[in-house]
Amino acid sequence: MSSANLMTSNQSEIDLADTRSLTPLKYMSEAHLQVLLADAQKQYLYAGQNVWRRGAMDGRSYFLLFGDVTLEDASGACTTLKGRDTTVAITPNEPREHEVTAVSDCALLSLDTEQMDKLLCWSQVADYLHTKIARDRDMDEDVDWMMQVLHSNLFFKVPPINVKVIFEHMQVRLVEPGERVIRQGEVGDQCYFIKEGSAEVTREQNGSVQHLAHIHAGRCFGEDALVNDAPRNASVTMTSKGVLMCLPKQDFYRLLRAPEVPTVSLEALAGLGKAPVVIDVRSEQEYSTGHFPGAVNLPLHLLAIKARLLVPGVDYVLYCNSGRRAEAATHLLQGEGISVKCLSDSDQLFNPSSPLALENDNNYVLRDGLAVPGQ
Repeated sequence: MSSANLMTSNQSEIDLADTRSLTPLKYMSEAHLQVLLADAQKQYLYAGQNVWRRGAMDGRSYFLLFGDVTLEDASGACTTLKGRDTTVAITPNEPREHEVTAVSDCALLSLDTEQMDKLLCWSQVADYLHTKIARDRDMDEDVDWMMQVLHSNLFFKVPPINVKVIFEHMQVRLVEPGERVIRQGEVGDQCYFIKEGSAEVTREQNGSVQHLAHIHAGRCFGEDALVNDAPRNASVTMTSKGVLMCLPKQDFYRLLRAPEVPTVSLEALAGLGKAPVVIDVRSEQEYSTGHFPGAVNLPLHLLAIKARLLVPGVDYVLYCNSGRRAEAATHLLQGEGISVKCLSDSDQLFNPSSPLALENDNNYVLRDGLAVPGQ
C-alpha cells in the first residue's frame, strides 16, 4: 500500500456490519470472523491516491467498502471498480497484476490473507460437522456443546483438516458436586470442556480464597496446560453433578499435525487418460470471477448438503485458491467413500503467469455425478 496521506483506523472501528456483504467473509461464523477482525485495518484514501503498484506483495487482502478505484494493467487498459458493486477482494493474487488508484475518497478493509483463509476453512468445516451432527438423532443433545468447542479459539491453531477428529481425542469424565477438578499450583496435563453441570473458579492469595467466576456448560477451563507448562493459576471445583470432556495435552499436540490427503498436480492432471471431474470448493461468487475450465462449483460451506451429488466410482479433483479448503473437503469426502484428490498446486491456477486461461462466462453442474454445462 502507498503510505502517503494514508489514514488507518483503529481496529475498534471495524465491526461485523463492514463484512456482511463481502465474499468470502459472509460465509464465516461470527466467532471466527471476530477473531479475524481483531487484526484487521480500515484504511482511507483520497481521490488520486495510489493504492498499490503492479508487482506489489504484502500478504494482505483488500476489500473496497466505499468509493471507486481504477485498475490499470501492464498494457495501460483501465477498469473501474465501484464499492457499492464490488464484494470480492481487489486483485487478490500476488504479485499484484494491476496498479490501483483511488478515483474518489475510499475506504478499504485490509486483512491478513493467510489468517483469513485458515479461519474461513475452519469455520466452513465446523459448518459441515454441524450439519452432519444435526442430522443424527442420536446426537441431538450433543450439538450445542460440540459447536461451542469448535468455536473455541483454543483450536484455531489446529489445521482445519483435523477439525473432524477433535472429538475422537476427548475423554468423558463424570464428576460430583464438590469435586476439585484442577488445583492451583499443579502442573496441568489436560484441559476440560463442561458438557453438563457447573463449576466455581477460585484463587488462593495471601491466605484467602477469592471467587473468580462461576462457569457452566460449554465453557472450557485448564487450557493453559495445552500451550505452556506453567502451574495452574486457579482451582476449579464442581458445584453440581456433571459431565466433562477432557483433552490430554499429548492428544492436542497430535492434532497440530495435519494428515496427508491424496493429491495430483496440474501437470499430472493434464496427462490423465480418463479426465476426472474437477470441483471448485470456493464460494459461488469466487467461482464466477474465474474457474478451472469445465469445473463444477461445490462450495465447502454447502458440502454436507451437496455431497450427495457425487457418485462413488467417479474420480474427482478438488481445488480452491490456496489449497486449504480443497484439502479439508478432500479429507471429508474420503470419509464418505468418494474417490477424490486435491490439486496440489491450486495457487498456480490464479497466478498471473499461469498458462491455463480461467473460465468465467460458463458454469457447470453435476448430473449423475458428472460435470455438464449449466442452464
